[in-house]
Amino acid sequence: MTEPVNSGTRARPRDSGRPAEPARMGIVLVNWKRPADTIECLESIFKSTIPVRVVVIDNGSNDGSLDQIAEWAAGTRLAEPVSPAMARFSQPPVPKPISVERFDTVSVAAAGGPSDVLLTLVDSGGNLGFAAGNNIGLKLLLTDPRVGFFWLLNNDTVIEPTAAAAIALKMSATHKVGMCGTVVRFYHQPDMIQALNGSRFNTWTGQSKGIGSRQPVSMPYDPIRVANDTDFVLGASLATSRAFLETVGPMDESFFLYYEEIEWARRSDGRFTIGFAHAATVYHKEGGSIGSSGVPGARSSASDYWLTRSRLRFVRRSTPLLLPLHWLLTIGIILRRLLRRQPGKAAANLRALFGLGFGG
Repeated sequence: MTEPVNSGTRARPRDSGRPAEPARMGIVLVNWKRPADTIECLESIFKSTIPVRVVVIDNGSNDGSLDQIAEWAAGTRLAEPVSPAMARFSQPPVPKPISVERFDTVSVAAAGGPSDVLLTLVDSGGNLGFAAGNNIGLKLLLTDPRVGFFWLLNNDTVIEPTAAAAIALKMSATHKVGMCGTVVRFYHQPDMIQALNGSRFNTWTGQSKGIGSRQPVSMPYDPIRVANDTDFVLGASLATSRAFLETVGPMDESFFLYYEEIEWARRSDGRFTIGFAHAATVYHKEGGSIGSSGVPGARSSASDYWLTRSRLRFVRRSTPLLLPLHWLLTIGIILRRLLRRQPGKAAANLRALFGLGFGG
């Protein structure tokens, strides 16, 4: 490992006369008040079998998250797996120290270029949302020509050591693959699938269904068919090519949370295909930060609000003629929340319907 560097400094690029090295995997994590999850995720990432460069964006946690992550990189704080059954992804720990650089929103704007620093920590200055947070990391990684692949990972995940290599191999197979997903299993139920690659999307209802969701991992499937059936890749584990980012552009930051993956896939407009790295496995705690549980009735009020607001925004832009239908669907959701004696969630959906702030 290279030695840690001072905040805002750059390691010297490798001698250009050396043979070209394989393309690196650039990985972006967005942290919001979950430093322990992020540290466990990072421990698994740095066990990868190919070179990786990681950018962690802290979205205004104000809880010392970046200091704790820096302590982990220095070797003075240990990763603590939430589940003993998943300890193999973080134990034994990778060698420390891991080289680190730190930026705020002002200094990161001037940063860029090749770097031998393995971990970049960025204080975004506020809770910018999923898309905007990831875009900061993508913009920085795009300035490094040695990064050929870009992987957006939820910080409440852990990955198999071979996952990054499997994604790179799949995306290298054809230049037309712009977005690529993985097998995503539930962290607390590792024998159950959260999604194979991503989801199918129903334009009429605005709802999506994870491919293979809640099926046992022993379920047989055809990877080619899964890729063809994928309307968008699950945002918890979403890789893109450099060509995709340079052609299609970054994620739409007007979607604070949810539907940014769908909009991104739709915006490619057939210029790129969706791949499926079925040999790559990610384990996801699901909804750690905001409570976006897939279990009926377990979704938090904040998750309810942003899901409804983003759905209406997406419909307004993509299929405006369906907007009256989605108003009726939202009213139906509000009534169901009231019948379930969930007044807070009903109020959250009502505020989303009228474009009001979450308010709590």
